[in-house]
Amino acid sequence: MHIIYFFIRIASWFGHRKAKLLYQGQTQALKTLADSVANGVKKTQSLKQAIWIHVASVGEFEQARPIIEHLKRVRPEQPILLTFYSPSGYELRKNYDKVDYVSYLPMPTRKNARTLLDMIEPSMAIFVKYEFWPAYLKELHKRGIKTYSISAIFRPGQLFFRPWGKPYLKLLQCFTRIYVQDEASRELLLSHSIQDVRIAGDTRFDRVEQVAAQAKELPVVATFVDRANHPELGEQYKRVIIAGSTWPKDEEMLARYIHSHEDVLLVLVPHEIHEGHMEKIFHIFEGRYIRYTEAVSSPDSCSVPQAANLKHVQVLVIDTMGMLSSIYRYGDVAYIGGGFGVGIHNTLEAAVYGMPVLFGPNYKHFREAIGLINAGAAYSVNDYVEFEARMDEALANHKAMGEKADAFVKAGVGATDHIYNELFAK
Repeated sequence: MHIIYFFIRIASWFGHRKAKLLYQGQTQALKTLADSVANGVKKTQSLKQAIWIHVASVGEFEQARPIIEHLKRVRPEQPILLTFYSPSGYELRKNYDKVDYVSYLPMPTRKNARTLLDMIEPSMAIFVKYEFWPAYLKELHKRGIKTYSISAIFRPGQLFFRPWGKPYLKLLQCFTRIYVQDEASRELLLSHSIQDVRIAGDTRFDRVEQVAAQAKELPVVATFVDRANHPELGEQYKRVIIAGSTWPKDEEMLARYIHSHEDVLLVLVPHEIHEGHMEKIFHIFEGRYIRYTEAVSSPDSCSVPQAANLKHVQVLVIDTMGMLSSIYRYGDVAYIGGGFGVGIHNTLEAAVYGMPVLFGPNYKHFREAIGLINAGAAYSVNDYVEFEARMDEALANHKAMGEKADAFVKAGVGATDHIYNELFAK
């Protein structure tokens, strides 16, 4: 562990932004929290007996969020401490107002674990999905503090189940109970003598249903895609693709498809919107695009569109943040980026609207993506030839595939109530 943090510190010295944020955030977390408690900032004077919820980053936060918000609705007086490991998660959600305090996870050493637990004396600790920090779990177990893992998923190839991974397998005994997503995870843990395991599913299903129910009206996007519903306008567009969280490889395939399918509209939501990336996007779409911020009368997601600006362009490029979950509702088919890199982004965020989903080959560790494929609601593609064929099929059969996507999501809802009722409904 100390070796890892040595390299993080070195990277921060050489200007690596995330490494710098991580190192500074984790080394200063305890002091910042102590100062806040002392000064009564953000109700942190009430953090004694808090429920401590720890997540890695944004995705795990979205899994914790239904539990947090359910708990605050029913028991608003219950203090909650939320910690993040990742700078990207912390920086995005540091002002989240449904908890009493948001912090980086202090560097996971035994000393820091003792200091943090002395400070807040948590009544319970909840770790989400893949978070297993030995110093903290051992200290929680030593003090007899109830500790849970939720939305967890386990596979035979993980470190716990390797011949040399026995110390890490023993670490799982520190949990009071582990709530897993599926039967395969439960059986794997039971076969290694981890006994208190319950199948509860994945709270992300509950979260995407909440988000879909609260989706914003986006007049600019609505005006752009509406041409696909009105052939009397004299334009040839028939279907709409929403491409979310895309990376360069994804964008290259989408551009090639758009150039050869002039009857399809595309709403492109890149994962990164810095100007260098945007310039590359504009180049590959060769004048067929309009930027979202050019299509509105002011830079506001609810602005009235300047309809004339939206005519005769095939691609709407979203160059602002925070709109994707509401944009999916306007499409016929979704393409999810990241599958040609480290892994696909959130497929459920699109599937909840009852639409087929496509993504690249790196999806094997994403249970929900496998489930969507097995349900007949999604395709994975390995190259452009496959992409074109599968996209053609999905656009032609979007209603039937969309019904399967909708049924798959609805079948997964309920993990929040299951976990909440066992932990808090007493």
